[in-house]
Amino acid sequence: MKKFVAAVDLGASSGRVCIGFLEAGELRIEEVHRFAHESVTESGALHWQWTHIVNEVEVGLRKSMERGELRSVGVDFWAVDYGLLDSDLALVSTPYCYRDSRADPFFKSIPERLTKEYIYAKTGIQYLYFNTIYQLAAANAVGELAGIQQFLMLPDLLNNHFCGSLTNDVTNASTTQLLNARTRDWDWELIDEVGLPRGIFPKIHKPGAKLGVITGLDDLDGVQVIAVASHDTGSAVAGTPLDPNAHSAYISSGTWSLVGMELKEPVTNAKTLEYNITNELGAQDTVRFIKNVAGLWLIEESLRYWKKQGLSLKITDLVVEASKLPRARCLIDATDPKYTKPGPVPEWIAEYAKETGQYVPQTPAEFALAIFESLALAYRQVIHELESASGKQVAAINIVGGGSANALLNQLTSDALGVNVTSGPSEATALGNIIVQLISLGEVKNLQEGRALIAKSANQSIFQPQDGQDWAKLAERLQGYSQ
Repeated sequence: MKKFVAAVDLGASSGRVCIGFLEAGELRIEEVHRFAHESVTESGALHWQWTHIVNEVEVGLRKSMERGELRSVGVDFWAVDYGLLDSDLALVSTPYCYRDSRADPFFKSIPERLTKEYIYAKTGIQYLYFNTIYQLAAANAVGELAGIQQFLMLPDLLNNHFCGSLTNDVTNASTTQLLNARTRDWDWELIDEVGLPRGIFPKIHKPGAKLGVITGLDDLDGVQVIAVASHDTGSAVAGTPLDPNAHSAYISSGTWSLVGMELKEPVTNAKTLEYNITNELGAQDTVRFIKNVAGLWLIEESLRYWKKQGLSLKITDLVVEASKLPRARCLIDATDPKYTKPGPVPEWIAEYAKETGQYVPQTPAEFALAIFESLALAYRQVIHELESASGKQVAAINIVGGGSANALLNQLTSDALGVNVTSGPSEATALGNIIVQLISLGEVKNLQEGRALIAKSANQSIFQPQDGQDWAKLAERLQGYSQ
C-alpha cells in the first residue's frame, strides 16, 4: 500500500489537497482535490466561507485516503487572518477577510501614536492596511475581543478543528506585526501599547512540530497533524529550489506576488523601513526578506469584471494575445495599495491612462499586457530595493507558484531585471508543505536536501533577457506620472 502525506494548501481564491511521497529517489506530488472559494459580504463586512473551506478540506483528505495510507497532514493558508474562540473554545463568528476596510482607521492611528519607527524596530514587518495588528485593534474597539479565550490564525484554526491544538505557527504569526523579529515570540510590550488582551495570544510553535492526531472526524481519526510553514508564502519559499551557492531572489507568484530573498537574520534599519520591506519568518529559522506586490489579483479582478459584462475569458488566452501586442503603451504603479482592493480594475487602468496621457487600452488583451508589464516594473523596483537594503546583489530569480506558468510575465521579468529567470515549480507551496512534513517524519534530512529533491523532480524553464526595451527609462516614465 502506498504511504504518503497530505498538503492542505489554501490560497485566497482556491484551495486544494495534494498528496506527496518519495519514489525511486524522487519527490512525487498529486493533486487529489481542488475547490474554489471567495470572500462574501455578511452584515456589511467581508468574511471568508469558513464552513465551506473546512468541508472541502475534509472531502480532499477523504479522497486522499482512497489512494493508500495517509501518514500526516500539514496546513498552509494566506497570512494575517484569524479566528476567535470563546471560553468553550468554539469559533465565535466567521473569520473576516483581510480586504475588508474595518481596520483602515487603525492603520493610520496606531503608527501615528506609537511611530512607525517603534513598531518596525520591533517587528520588522511592512506596513499594510490589513495586518493583523490593525484588524485586532478594530475588533477590540467594538468589543469583539471581550470574553475571547484564544486567537488563532487560520491555518492553526483548521489544525484546532483537526486535533484541538491551541498553538500558532511562527511563520504566520510573524505576519501579524505583533511578533518580535528577534525573540521570535509575541512582542508583549507592543501588544500592551495597542491595548490588546495578552491572554488571547497562543504559544508559538515552529514548522515541523507534531501537533496531535485528528480526532472526531470518523475515518480521518488517528492521522498525524504536523505543523508546516503555515503561511503559504513560507511554504512556497521552502519549496523553492534556490541555488545555495548563488545570490538568488524569488517571486512567489499568485493572487499576490511576494518578491524576496532568504536571509539568516532580519534587517530592520531606516532603509528597510523607508522601502517598507518585511522580515517574515520561514522554515528552519530562515527569514523571508520580502515585499508584497498586488500580483495576479489585478488580472483576476479584471476577469471578474469582464465576466459581469458577459465575457468569459481565460488568462492563458490573454497571455497569448498580449504577447503579440506593441509594448509599453500603458503602465500603472502595481505597488499602489488602491489596486489591492476589490473593484473595476480595467476602469481604474483606463482612468489612470487618461490622466497621465498614455494610450488607453481597448481590449482585454491590451489591459492584460498593461498589467503584466506593470508587474514586471514593480518586480524590478522591489528587487532593487531589496538589494540596496540588504547589501546583496541578485544574480538570478526563481519564480514559483501558479503565476510561474505565465511565460509572458516571466520573460518580461527577465527583461526588466536583466537576469535569468527560472520558472517553477508551480506547486512550490504544496511541495514546501510536503517537504517539512517529510523532515519531521525523518524521511528527509533538512531543507537543503528537500530543495534538491524538488529541483530534481520539478519541471522548470529558464528565461533569458532578450528585448531591447530600456526598462530604466520606463521606470522613470512611470515615476514621472506620480509627480
